[in-house]
Amino acid sequence: MSTSRLGGDGLRLAYDRRVVAEDLTVAVPDRSFTVIIGPNACGKSTLLRALSRLLRPTAGAVLLDGTDIHRLPARAVARTLGLLPQSPIAPDGIDVAELVARGRYPHQGLLRQWSRDDERIVAESMAATGVDDLGDRLVDELSGGQRQRVWLAMALAQQTPLLLLDEPTTYLDIAHQIEVLDLCARLHEEQGRTLVAVLHDLNHAACYATHLIAMRDGRVVAAGEPRRIVTAELVEEVFGLPCRVIDDPETGTPLVVPAARARARAGTVTR
Repeated sequence: MSTSRLGGDGLRLAYDRRVVAEDLTVAVPDRSFTVIIGPNACGKSTLLRALSRLLRPTAGAVLLDGTDIHRLPARAVARTLGLLPQSPIAPDGIDVAELVARGRYPHQGLLRQWSRDDERIVAESMAATGVDDLGDRLVDELSGGQRQRVWLAMALAQQTPLLLLDEPTTYLDIAHQIEVLDLCARLHEEQGRTLVAVLHDLNHAACYATHLIAMRDGRVVAAGEPRRIVTAELVEEVFGLPCRVIDDPETGTPLVVPAARARARAGTVTR
């Protein structure tokens, strides 16, 4: 049976008086690549914010290693859980190498200052995300795709066993989207990290995830391995999209093929 270091129990998530989710319970399997999917405004990014300690539930609790995450010291959480938010903002005048180096700050302290290991980890993180030649460039001078990869490098430099990514392929062209998702898969497979990502592309999610959480209207509609839960019925329930689900010829993972317009209008789509 899969264990879970991170999850939410009976969560009520709200912004002021606007309730996004009620009595929401989720578990992230340990050492999984978990992807949260669902239509716009279904609560997936709100759930990720709650799991990352950015949003405090108005009821229920987010549990990290069995303890309410809001009762843990912030530095202890930062050593365990890294986050790439949806629209991060860099300080004015900061260059790429300095921003990536900030990923090492949770590991610093009175008895542990900057070390050669920190330098090595920063360099490896920049190389892994393809920004090692941008070290002296100002972050605000970069393209959207370059900035996204720099922020991902900072998250990698934090070297946490759990890494949360809110739409990590935003602003990236298709080639860089695949590069980032391949990198995430390697972190999961080779380093045993637990990843939780919000993705918009259902086929990318089904291809890369080992565990899917499908949401609609602030609730979990289905959760489990993509091969088990991704069906034409689920896609239509969650996204309102008539489709067929076939095996991807390259990976064997579920591939969602939208129904032709005429067939969709006629309501004659079959799986």
